[in-house]
Amino acid sequence: MSRNRTERLVNLVICLLSTRRFLTAAQIAATVPGYEHDPSDPRDHEAFQRKFERDKAELRELGVPLETGTASAFDSEPGYRIARREYALPDIPLEPAEAAAVGIAARLWQHAGLAAAASSGLAKLRAAGVDVDPHATLGVQPLVTVDPAFAALTSAARERRPVTFDYRAPASDTPVQRRLQPWGVVCWRGRWYVVGHDQDRQATRCFRLSRVVGPVRRAGRPGSYAPPADVDLFSHVATGSGVSEPTGQATVLARAGRAAGLRRTAESCHATVDGDRLTLRYAEPDAFAAYLAGYGSDVRVLDPPELRELVIQRLKEIAAAHEAVSPGVQA
Repeated sequence: MSRNRTERLVNLVICLLSTRRFLTAAQIAATVPGYEHDPSDPRDHEAFQRKFERDKAELRELGVPLETGTASAFDSEPGYRIARREYALPDIPLEPAEAAAVGIAARLWQHAGLAAAASSGLAKLRAAGVDVDPHATLGVQPLVTVDPAFAALTSAARERRPVTFDYRAPASDTPVQRRLQPWGVVCWRGRWYVVGHDQDRQATRCFRLSRVVGPVRRAGRPGSYAPPADVDLFSHVATGSGVSEPTGQATVLARAGRAAGLRRTAESCHATVDGDRLTLRYAEPDAFAAYLAGYGSDVRVLDPPELRELVIQRLKEIAAAHEAVSPGVQA
């Protein structure tokens, strides 16, 4: 399904969910982006009707409970709405990790280009005097941002369109142009990566989006390549991003109600009299020690001893640097 049609269908669903009355085809055409046409032009109006009939059929195939009826006995033209009682989901219990994943997915609605169109459609409905539910689109409000190259690379991966971009590798300050057939974009340990076939190296490569310099440029037609079957993007990122796999295990004591970031990544958490005992995995001791030091007195390393010493050393360095900047200040 094309992006334009996907956006039009989502706009249509939002429109029909945002009112309790039946809307005629003419009202829908005047409020939903994607249905603009000249009703006085027979050919243009016929094209709209065909498009609208296809979209109604598509919604019903997707399981959307589309109802047909009239707002009153005096209406001669049928209207449409979505049966909320059948469309709404029942209560779904989610584990904390599942709820977090749903939250992240919801925040990405902004980058599909749907939030602005949805708001525009609702504004038109209100202007037309249609009763609008103000809570209908809370789930499609933009909440987060990602790297500037995100939209262009996800679009290229969806269209199977080659791209070029300037990329600054960690070991070099000068960006180098790369030619890529993108297979997909994934998030790995808080970073966004694109995975695909590097046309210059003739090999699979992954690139961190934050290191893409400037715009992503199209370099071919849509559908000009096909990714390998059953490709595992995360495996390619894990082996090609330069991030080591966790091999160490640490035990730290965190103050009650503090160090929320550590708790989210902890393998286990047990309450004690002195605080919560967390078990954590880490890859690089120096980097992990610097990370733990950032929590200050809220976290105390219990094991292993070498990690504890690294954290203490890091804290001493911070204290010395602070003393150098502010001499005579008592800690």
